[in-house]
Amino acid sequence: MIRNIKDSPLYRIVNPRSVAFLGASNRFSAMGTNLLSSLISMGFAGNIYPIHPQEQQVQNLAAFKCVLDLPQVPDVAVMVLPTQLVPQAMEQCGQKGIRHIIVVSGGFKEVGKAGIRLEAKLTQLARQYDIRFLGPNCIGIANPHHHYNVTFLPYVGKPGFIGMASQSGSFITQMFEYLAELDLGFSTGISVGNEANIDIIDAMEYLAACPHTKAIALYIEAIRRGRAFIETARSIVPHKPIVALYVGGSEAGKRAGFSHTGALAGPDKLYDGLFQQSGVIRADSITELFDFCWVLGSCPLPQGNRVIIQTQSGGPGAAAADACGRAGLDLPEFSPHILEKLAPFVPHTGSLKNPVDLTFTKNPLDYFDGIPKILLAEPNADMLMIYILTPEKAVTRAIEAMAVPKDQIKNLAGAYFDDQATALATLKQTCAKPLIGFSFHNRQNPMLRRIQKHKIPVLPSPNRAAKAMAALARYRRLREIMTHCG
Repeated sequence: MIRNIKDSPLYRIVNPRSVAFLGASNRFSAMGTNLLSSLISMGFAGNIYPIHPQEQQVQNLAAFKCVLDLPQVPDVAVMVLPTQLVPQAMEQCGQKGIRHIIVVSGGFKEVGKAGIRLEAKLTQLARQYDIRFLGPNCIGIANPHHHYNVTFLPYVGKPGFIGMASQSGSFITQMFEYLAELDLGFSTGISVGNEANIDIIDAMEYLAACPHTKAIALYIEAIRRGRAFIETARSIVPHKPIVALYVGGSEAGKRAGFSHTGALAGPDKLYDGLFQQSGVIRADSITELFDFCWVLGSCPLPQGNRVIIQTQSGGPGAAAADACGRAGLDLPEFSPHILEKLAPFVPHTGSLKNPVDLTFTKNPLDYFDGIPKILLAEPNADMLMIYILTPEKAVTRAIEAMAVPKDQIKNLAGAYFDDQATALATLKQTCAKPLIGFSFHNRQNPMLRRIQKHKIPVLPSPNRAAKAMAALARYRRLREIMTHCG
């Protein structure tokens, strides 16, 4: 594992001070134009140099006929050119002194023998000019902390803590909006494409050293350097969690991966063993990949796998208990002194067992303050799962019944949600145990929005919450094993 992030071949590719763009034009349907638009709209502070043989200006930027004409040597060149033109453009970059390149263009190893020869030419030129390049056949880089996005889609949301390295560009760009809905975002998203020069292991090393990254997500179709992957992951896991989605295990996935990046996948059980040896947590879907990273990057690690469930309703509590059991989590009984403290908060219609079913509380704020505070103090439990049910219309209806002037109802409802979310956030800050919610509300619910702003994960179902909590417990065990092995 690299100690200094600036030693990574990706450092200047991910954090450039200036960018040359080969393939952008004033034709706004073109791929290269869209990548340049993404960079401009992100507010990138460095110099941008479009390269175009005919245009004098591209998107209101002064254009140059060739990289050899540039007034300075940019940190990185982005290529979105016809396949046959890429080798010549790379040679000109080398002659200019450009040492970092992103090759977005496709048509290389993934298309067969002719593409294999062209890709070999790129690697030969890279050796000749001491160039490190990403791709070919990649979608680019998104680093919102640097106001830098050279991918096809505009970045939405805010900078986050999930660092992703992907052998599919789609799972970088098409997750922007998905993560933003959860109040999450990428620290850096790296599309590695065909990995002709820089591969997913180099990307892992960069993300391990990245100060903005708290959890590393990998989308994998094939690992070419198996031993290096294991050794690199084992050096990272004691410091940061790694979650991987592998899609080449089935015959259909293997065929799709080969046509996508030219990658040769292996049997599912082989990758299970590889991940276990590496300390990598395996996700079974793209949803799980981000769920696990969300929780691993937001929560303290539990001491074990014992969970308390707090709910206002028997059905969600039973569903959560079943989900925990299926995920390998235990539901402990309460200690006598915890039962004694809890009893005044639970009505005779409720349950003092685990799950705690309150049915209702005299003081609604108790649900997000007094009650979870007691439950988190249970010495026989390691985590708290809490069901969030706070319908906006029910809150406003209750305020209306108090004969409040209509123009004050919205503000009073907002203050109510703020108080509850703040109470839960205070518990999160003062407790060393993970606190995770689940809710069937949509993400526009004002209570959910406020809780997520406080960095408390609220998963859309008890099953997803339970699996994410199991990943937390698993990572703690893996970290201890990898630390001991190291």
